[in-house]
Amino acid sequence: SFQNEINEVPFFDIQLPYELALKIFQYLGKTELGRCAQVSRTWKVLAEDEVLWYRLCQQEGYLLDTSISDYSCWKLALKNCRARERTLKTNWKNRIGAVSQLRYELGRVLCDVHSCDGVVIAGYTSGDVRLWDTRTWDYSAPILEPMHSPGDAGPQPHVSFVKINSSLAVAAYEDGTISVWSLMVGREPIHRYQHNQRLQALGLGSEGAVVATASGFEVRVESPNDRGFWQTTETFEIQKLVNFLSLVPDVTGRPVTVAAAEDIVYLLKAEDPGKILHSVYGQPVTCLDVSAREAAFGVRTFGWLLNEPNQVLLYNLETSQCLRKMGNSMGDFTCVNLRNSPPNMLVTGNKDRRVRVFDLRRSESLCSLYAHQLGVSAVQMDDWKIVSGGEEGLVCVWDQRMGTKLWEMHARHPVRHVWFNSHSLITANVPNERNPQGPSIMDDDLTAHRKHQGIIYAYEFSAEQLPVESVLPICRSSYDEVTGYNYNIGLAVPYDNI
Repeated sequence: SFQNEINEVPFFDIQLPYELALKIFQYLGKTELGRCAQVSRTWKVLAEDEVLWYRLCQQEGYLLDTSISDYSCWKLALKNCRARERTLKTNWKNRIGAVSQLRYELGRVLCDVHSCDGVVIAGYTSGDVRLWDTRTWDYSAPILEPMHSPGDAGPQPHVSFVKINSSLAVAAYEDGTISVWSLMVGREPIHRYQHNQRLQALGLGSEGAVVATASGFEVRVESPNDRGFWQTTETFEIQKLVNFLSLVPDVTGRPVTVAAAEDIVYLLKAEDPGKILHSVYGQPVTCLDVSAREAAFGVRTFGWLLNEPNQVLLYNLETSQCLRKMGNSMGDFTCVNLRNSPPNMLVTGNKDRRVRVFDLRRSESLCSLYAHQLGVSAVQMDDWKIVSGGEEGLVCVWDQRMGTKLWEMHARHPVRHVWFNSHSLITANVPNERNPQGPSIMDDDLTAHRKHQGIIYAYEFSAEQLPVESVLPICRSSYDEVTGYNYNIGLAVPYDNI
């Protein structure tokens, strides 16, 4: 080919070897390479070299787990990736896609929900723990075997907390029992252990196998040893009851845990077991999130001191210094998301009904959205959008830069879990009331109690990849009329016009 014949590339008034010319071209972006391709035949070959476009593809974050030999034309691969991203963004903005309810058995009330990478775990008042894999639209929901054997007398205890990461699922029960399952092998727990009292908080490492639990005045950290046998690696005694617990991600060596106990935030390390990160008497912590290097938490200050309203504090975990005090709100900060936010960004929800985005290099908020009627309960953002959930059951999707609401969906109970990636969204409305009043929920007529149960929704916005089954039945119906009513469902486009 012509490329193989090129040894010398004309560079103005000198000739350069092909490899050297390629090194110069690697500093150019897409636009400059396009312009260079119009200079001459030799430069066109150089500007369309696969190495350059492979590198550009990697720089923009596409196809990261591929090698250069996987595609024959990397320029086209990059073009396709960008087109898909634009389509996804349009689908998100216009609510084009499909929505599914991850519903389990009737007569059971949802207790807690968590998700990781599209795999959803849910715990119920029956003591059952269920998994759904929304990546494959597999809604058969395998049940994880309970910790109690079927022969046990009496009802199983409710599930208090559930957590999941890429390899483990964990559930904590009302009686203080913790069960750990491996997502790779079987449905039997690979580990279980017991606290004397019920748990206040459960933490699971974002990767790997580390579980932290808080019960009474004790925090325990469990993980397997080199031979795979689970054991208690650390036990910490704390002066107050823990409200929030989070394992620091990407820690090499022994795990590090951040625990918020009323008005004290502890940094729990093996070599420094009682280290206090933050403590101001009478100013309780209201929410917590931890990234690899920092911890962010909301504090409630004295209500009558108007000169010092409620704030979000940002601490460096390596130096234990307070880097930033952000916000000045009369309401409590109820949720904070640092780990999933873009670099140098932080998003918070507040009882004063507002969602606020902070730049960690400045103290004032970049934008403040009047979002929910009863206070914000869950929030996540990426580089262009924010998804927030409220106590009144509303899920809102916002365009962050414009500060405008794109769309909303409503269900009966408070939104306790929100998670999204580029193409899917998972939300969970979890009831505050686990034992609904009125007729027994175990009666034969279970449909009467569906309103008490709580609900999990999975949205998929890359609509071209959806199997037929994932579209709601109402949208698959063969209307005889010329036009059809869409039942106010913005997702899953029905036959409005045939």
